[in-house]
Amino acid sequence: MKSRFVHSLIPMLLILLSMSAYGQKRKVWNLPDFDRKKIHFGFSLCLNSMSYIMHQDLTRNDSLVKLETNSQSGFNINAVAVLHLNKNFSLRFLPGLSFGQRNLEYTFDTQPRKTVVVRDVESTYMDLPLSIKYRSNRLNNFAAYVVTGGRYSLDLASEYDTKNDVPIDQQLIRLDRHNFWYEVGFGLDFFLEYFKFSPEIKLSVGANDVLIKDGSFWVEPIDQIKPRMVTISFHFEG
Repeated sequence: MKSRFVHSLIPMLLILLSMSAYGQKRKVWNLPDFDRKKIHFGFSLCLNSMSYIMHQDLTRNDSLVKLETNSQSGFNINAVAVLHLNKNFSLRFLPGLSFGQRNLEYTFDTQPRKTVVVRDVESTYMDLPLSIKYRSNRLNNFAAYVVTGGRYSLDLASEYDTKNDVPIDQQLIRLDRHNFWYEVGFGLDFFLEYFKFSPEIKLSVGANDVLIKDGSFWVEPIDQIKPRMVTISFHFEG
Protein backbone atom coordinates (compact mmCIF):
# COMPACT_ATOMS: atom_id res chain seq x y z
CA MET A 1 0.00 0.00 0.00
CA LYS A 2 2.84 2.35 0.79
CA SER A 3 4.49 1.91 -2.60
CA ARG A 4 1.11 2.34 -4.31
CA PHE A 5 0.65 5.67 -2.56
CA VAL A 6 4.17 6.80 -3.52
CA HIS A 7 3.58 5.81 -7.14
CA SER A 8 0.42 7.93 -7.15
CA LEU A 9 2.58 10.99 -6.44
CA ILE A 10 4.40 10.70 -9.77
CA PRO A 11 1.47 11.48 -12.09
CA MET A 12 0.37 14.25 -9.73
CA LEU A 13 3.79 15.93 -9.92
CA LEU A 14 3.69 15.69 -13.71
CA ILE A 15 0.25 17.31 -13.71
CA LEU A 16 1.52 20.10 -11.43
CA LEU A 17 4.45 20.79 -13.72
CA SER A 18 2.29 20.89 -16.84
CA MET A 19 -0.29 23.14 -15.14
CA SER A 20 2.53 25.40 -13.93
CA ALA A 21 3.76 25.82 -17.49
CA TYR A 22 0.21 26.47 -18.64
CA GLY A 23 -0.30 29.09 -15.95
CA GLN A 24 2.80 30.99 -17.05
CA LYS A 25 1.61 31.26 -20.66
CA ARG A 26 -1.75 32.83 -19.83
CA LYS A 27 -2.01 36.59 -20.38
CA VAL A 28 -5.62 37.29 -19.39
CA TRP A 29 -6.16 37.19 -15.63
CA ASN A 30 -8.97 35.08 -14.24
CA LEU A 31 -10.60 36.27 -11.00
CA PRO A 32 -8.78 39.64 -11.06
CA ASP A 33 -10.47 40.78 -7.83
CA PHE A 34 -9.82 37.58 -5.90
CA ASP A 35 -7.08 39.00 -3.65
CA ARG A 36 -9.11 42.09 -2.79
CA LYS A 37 -11.56 40.04 -0.74
CA LYS A 38 -10.50 39.66 2.88
CA ILE A 39 -12.11 36.25 3.48
CA HIS A 40 -12.61 33.26 1.20
CA PHE A 41 -14.40 29.95 1.74
CA GLY A 42 -14.30 26.61 0.00
CA PHE A 43 -13.77 22.88 0.51
CA SER A 44 -11.05 20.24 0.16
CA LEU A 45 -10.96 16.64 -1.04
CA CYS A 46 -7.85 14.75 0.08
CA LEU A 47 -6.04 11.42 0.01
CA ASN A 48 -3.81 10.45 2.92
CA SER A 49 -1.29 7.83 3.98
CA MET A 50 -1.18 7.25 7.75
CA SER A 51 1.75 5.69 9.59
CA TYR A 52 3.56 5.90 12.95
CA ILE A 53 6.88 7.10 14.29
CA MET A 54 7.55 4.29 16.74
CA HIS A 55 10.19 3.65 19.40
CA GLN A 56 10.43 0.03 20.49
CA ASP A 57 12.40 -2.51 22.51
CA LEU A 58 12.13 -6.01 21.01
CA THR A 59 14.09 -7.60 23.88
CA ARG A 60 10.93 -7.54 25.99
CA ASN A 61 9.65 -10.52 24.02
CA ASP A 62 12.06 -13.41 23.41
CA SER A 63 10.56 -14.50 20.08
CA LEU A 64 9.76 -11.08 18.59
CA VAL A 65 12.33 -10.23 15.88
CA LYS A 66 10.67 -7.35 14.01
CA LEU A 67 7.90 -4.78 14.55
CA GLU A 68 7.00 -2.29 11.86
CA THR A 69 4.18 -0.08 10.59
CA ASN A 70 2.47 -0.80 7.30
CA SER A 71 1.02 2.46 5.97
CA GLN A 72 -2.52 2.44 4.64
CA SER A 73 -4.36 4.88 2.37
CA GLY A 74 -7.32 6.93 3.55
CA PHE A 75 -9.15 10.16 2.75
CA ASN A 76 -10.03 13.55 4.23
CA ILE A 77 -12.92 15.98 3.78
CA ASN A 78 -12.39 19.57 4.89
CA ALA A 79 -14.04 22.96 4.83
CA VAL A 80 -11.77 25.88 3.92
CA ALA A 81 -11.76 29.35 5.50
CA VAL A 82 -8.97 31.77 4.55
CA LEU A 83 -8.25 35.20 6.03
CA HIS A 84 -5.94 37.27 3.83
CA LEU A 85 -3.48 39.28 5.94
CA ASN A 86 -1.78 40.92 2.97
CA LYS A 87 -0.85 40.11 -0.63
CA ASN A 88 1.43 37.23 0.32
CA PHE A 89 0.36 36.00 3.76
CA SER A 90 -2.91 34.47 4.86
CA LEU A 91 -4.29 32.56 7.82
CA ARG A 92 -5.97 29.27 6.89
CA PHE A 93 -8.43 27.14 8.88
CA LEU A 94 -9.44 23.72 7.50
CA PRO A 95 -11.80 21.91 9.90
CA GLY A 96 -12.78 18.43 8.75
CA LEU A 97 -12.58 14.67 9.12
CA SER A 98 -9.73 12.26 8.32
CA PHE A 99 -10.31 8.54 7.86
CA GLY A 100 -7.50 5.99 7.79
CA GLN A 101 -5.81 2.92 9.21
CA ARG A 102 -2.33 1.64 10.13
CA ASN A 103 -1.29 -1.99 10.43
CA LEU A 104 1.33 -3.01 12.98
CA GLU A 105 3.18 -6.13 11.81
CA TYR A 106 4.75 -8.32 14.51
CA THR A 107 7.24 -10.93 13.24
CA PHE A 108 7.93 -13.82 15.64
CA ASP A 109 10.70 -16.39 15.28
CA THR A 110 8.65 -19.54 15.79
CA GLN A 111 10.84 -22.43 14.66
CA PRO A 112 10.98 -23.83 12.06
CA ARG A 113 9.50 -20.71 10.42
CA LYS A 114 8.66 -17.10 11.20
CA THR A 115 5.12 -15.99 11.96
CA VAL A 116 3.71 -12.55 11.12
CA VAL A 117 0.77 -11.21 13.11
CA VAL A 118 -0.98 -8.03 11.94
CA ARG A 119 -2.83 -5.77 14.37
CA ASP A 120 -4.82 -2.99 12.69
CA VAL A 121 -5.44 0.41 14.26
CA GLU A 122 -8.19 2.53 12.73
CA SER A 123 -8.47 6.29 13.18
CA THR A 124 -11.23 8.77 12.46
CA TYR A 125 -9.91 12.24 13.28
CA MET A 126 -12.00 15.34 13.80
CA ASP A 127 -9.38 17.87 12.69
CA LEU A 128 -8.94 21.51 13.66
CA PRO A 129 -5.84 22.69 11.74
CA LEU A 130 -4.64 26.29 11.71
CA SER A 131 -1.78 27.37 9.46
CA ILE A 132 0.04 30.32 7.94
CA LYS A 133 0.25 30.36 4.16
CA TYR A 134 2.93 32.28 2.27
CA ARG A 135 2.17 32.70 -1.43
CA SER A 136 4.46 34.01 -4.13
CA ASN A 137 3.42 36.97 -6.23
CA ARG A 138 0.83 35.98 -8.80
CA LEU A 139 2.19 35.27 -12.29
CA ASN A 140 -0.84 35.60 -14.59
CA ASN A 141 -3.10 32.80 -13.29
CA PHE A 142 -0.48 30.93 -11.28
CA ALA A 143 1.25 31.21 -7.87
CA ALA A 144 3.23 28.84 -5.63
CA TYR A 145 2.95 28.68 -1.86
CA VAL A 146 4.15 27.02 1.35
CA VAL A 147 2.16 26.39 4.53
CA THR A 148 3.16 25.65 8.10
CA GLY A 149 1.21 25.38 11.30
CA GLY A 150 -0.35 23.04 13.81
CA ARG A 151 -3.40 20.87 14.24
CA TYR A 152 -5.48 19.43 17.05
CA SER A 153 -7.27 16.14 16.26
CA LEU A 154 -9.79 14.20 18.30
CA ASP A 155 -9.66 10.51 17.39
CA LEU A 156 -13.31 9.46 17.32
CA ALA A 157 -12.32 5.80 16.71
CA SER A 158 -10.02 5.61 19.74
CA GLU A 159 -10.79 2.77 22.16
CA TYR A 160 -8.90 4.43 25.00
CA ASP A 161 -11.54 3.45 27.57
CA THR A 162 -11.88 -0.20 26.48
CA LYS A 163 -10.78 -2.77 29.06
CA ASN A 164 -7.82 -4.81 27.79
CA ASP A 165 -7.80 -7.66 30.32
CA VAL A 166 -8.90 -10.18 27.68
CA PRO A 167 -7.15 -13.05 25.84
CA ILE A 168 -4.11 -11.99 23.80
CA ASP A 169 -5.79 -12.45 20.43
CA GLN A 170 -8.54 -10.01 21.50
CA GLN A 171 -6.29 -7.35 23.02
CA LEU A 172 -6.26 -3.91 21.42
CA ILE A 173 -3.54 -1.33 20.86
CA ARG A 174 -5.19 1.58 22.63
CA LEU A 175 -4.32 5.16 21.76
CA ASP A 176 -5.13 8.51 23.34
CA ARG A 177 -7.99 10.44 21.75
CA HIS A 178 -6.10 13.74 21.78
CA ASN A 179 -3.51 14.34 19.03
CA PHE A 180 -1.38 17.42 18.41
CA TRP A 181 0.52 17.80 15.15
CA TYR A 182 3.15 19.91 13.41
CA GLU A 183 2.47 20.47 9.71
CA VAL A 184 4.39 21.71 6.68
CA GLY A 185 3.50 21.58 3.01
CA PHE A 186 3.62 23.25 -0.38
CA GLY A 187 1.20 23.72 -3.24
CA LEU A 188 0.18 25.68 -6.30
CA ASP A 189 -2.66 28.16 -6.80
CA PHE A 190 -4.38 28.12 -10.20
CA PHE A 191 -6.87 30.91 -10.83
CA LEU A 192 -9.53 29.46 -13.08
CA GLU A 193 -12.50 31.23 -14.60
CA TYR A 194 -14.92 30.71 -11.70
CA PHE A 195 -12.82 29.47 -8.76
CA LYS A 196 -9.27 28.92 -7.47
CA PHE A 197 -7.92 25.38 -7.58
CA SER A 198 -4.97 24.46 -5.32
CA PRO A 199 -3.29 21.03 -5.31
CA GLU A 200 -1.09 20.54 -2.25
CA ILE A 201 1.20 18.01 -0.56
CA LYS A 202 1.54 18.18 3.23
CA LEU A 203 3.42 16.29 5.96
CA SER A 204 1.89 16.09 9.45
CA VAL A 205 3.88 14.73 12.41
CA GLY A 206 2.46 14.09 15.86
CA ALA A 207 3.87 16.12 18.74
CA ASN A 208 2.68 13.88 21.59
CA ASP A 209 3.03 10.21 22.44
CA VAL A 210 -0.46 8.73 21.98
CA LEU A 211 0.23 5.17 23.18
CA ILE A 212 -1.67 4.02 26.28
CA LYS A 213 0.88 1.85 28.10
CA ASP A 214 -1.31 -0.77 29.76
CA GLY A 215 1.26 -3.59 29.83
CA SER A 216 -0.72 -5.75 27.39
CA PHE A 217 1.07 -8.22 25.11
CA TRP A 218 1.02 -6.11 21.91
CA VAL A 219 1.91 -2.88 23.70
CA GLU A 220 4.76 -4.20 25.87
CA PRO A 221 7.52 -3.94 23.16
CA ILE A 222 6.56 -0.34 22.28
CA ASP A 223 7.97 2.66 24.14
CA GLN A 224 6.36 5.45 22.16
CA ILE A 225 4.03 6.05 19.23
CA LYS A 226 3.56 9.34 17.39
CA PRO A 227 1.25 9.54 14.37
CA ARG A 228 2.49 10.65 10.95
CA MET A 229 0.45 11.47 7.86
CA VAL A 230 1.18 12.49 4.26
CA THR A 231 -1.77 14.21 2.59
CA ILE A 232 -2.46 15.10 -1.03
CA SER A 233 -5.16 17.79 -1.05
CA PHE A 234 -7.24 19.46 -3.73
CA HIS A 235 -8.60 22.80 -2.47
CA PHE A 236 -11.42 24.70 -4.16
CA GLU A 237 -12.02 28.34 -3.18
CA GLY A 238 -14.64 30.72 -4.49
